[in-house]
Amino acid sequence: MADGGERQRGERRVTDRIYLVPGFFGFTNLGELRYFTHVREFLGAQCHALGVDVEVHAIKSPPTASLRKRAARIAEAIATTSRNGEGAIHLVGHSSGGLDVRLLASPGVSLPTKVDVERIAERIRTVVTVATPHHGTPVASFFTTLLGQRLLQLLSLTTIYVLRFGHLPIAVVLRLGAAFARFDRHLGVNSALLDQLFGQLLADFSSGRRQAIGRLLGEIGKDQDQMLQLAPEAMDTFDALARPRPGVRSGCVVTQARPPGVGSTLLAGLDPAAQATHAIYQALYRLASRSGATQYPPTTRPQARALVRAYGAPPTPAANDGVVPTLSQVWGDVVHAARADHLDVVGHFHGPEHVPPHVDWLTTGTGFSRADFEALWADVARYAVGVRRIASADRRLRA
Repeated sequence: MADGGERQRGERRVTDRIYLVPGFFGFTNLGELRYFTHVREFLGAQCHALGVDVEVHAIKSPPTASLRKRAARIAEAIATTSRNGEGAIHLVGHSSGGLDVRLLASPGVSLPTKVDVERIAERIRTVVTVATPHHGTPVASFFTTLLGQRLLQLLSLTTIYVLRFGHLPIAVVLRLGAAFARFDRHLGVNSALLDQLFGQLLADFSSGRRQAIGRLLGEIGKDQDQMLQLAPEAMDTFDALARPRPGVRSGCVVTQARPPGVGSTLLAGLDPAAQATHAIYQALYRLASRSGATQYPPTTRPQARALVRAYGAPPTPAANDGVVPTLSQVWGDVVHAARADHLDVVGHFHGPEHVPPHVDWLTTGTGFSRADFEALWADVARYAVGVRRIASADRRLRA
């Protein structure tokens, strides 16, 4: 591969575009809170260092709408931000956002939009999925239940609160941890308690922010088609229909978090907030681990080698990142495999010294750091650049 800085003299510079797509219940922009703040900043700088001009866009998607609706929204955003129809398109989707980009890139896909989807899809050079449930996740099945819907809204608000204020109020922390501990032990969860905790957290936001959060959570409550589609049983049909597009390089970032237990509880320390959010993580991890060994297709030799290099051994069917089973994330080339939880990889880990600071969503004990974050997204940048260079070389040979 030629060095990223090499360009023929007089060659007209055409800007590549990278589109970042959030996962379910993902806010792209909620006041000063941005889902991809750290990714967008680093990825743009990394591509520039490799000699490729890029524009990095973060897509605003309906949080839990169907995959077809979300893929249509991506197509519309690309049409709006790329009017001249030039430059390669690289799609990067986190969590269920990876399924959205797979669907958009599928040949002959029919989406509910007036945009010429095929014309956009012809410019796609790279599809990278990050911690994506290609074969579904048991967590989605649980979130379709009445209790699951209430817990999802509370978990969404908790995540937004922590990213906004840095920590939860101690009074909420203790009761929240106790609620998830009861859920984890298959005991009854008091619905009145969930409502009370929700109201207490929401009251700390400004009036304008409460309205924005209300709209976001209202969208989650109104349209939950995606939850049904992410169940392992439903994803079998999706995988049969969402075919790879010829000429598009497809890869994945795979995540595996530390299994909760005595060691991870001790690592959380004496901080009540850390212990409470660790209780939430324990509940989610065990929920995500409920998958059968026969659910996942066998990995290819290159995929298996990449996973063993990263983790020392092949992931078990129970391994996950707190939301998505690790083996469910394997699809195409393994661009990077990380020891990380589900939101670590998009910058939501403990890193207060960085500007802007990284803020963790849950205490999971993965130890994911800024150095790990940069290594991951540098690999994603190189993967995208490599596609562009190979495509350019092919065009010169044909000429």
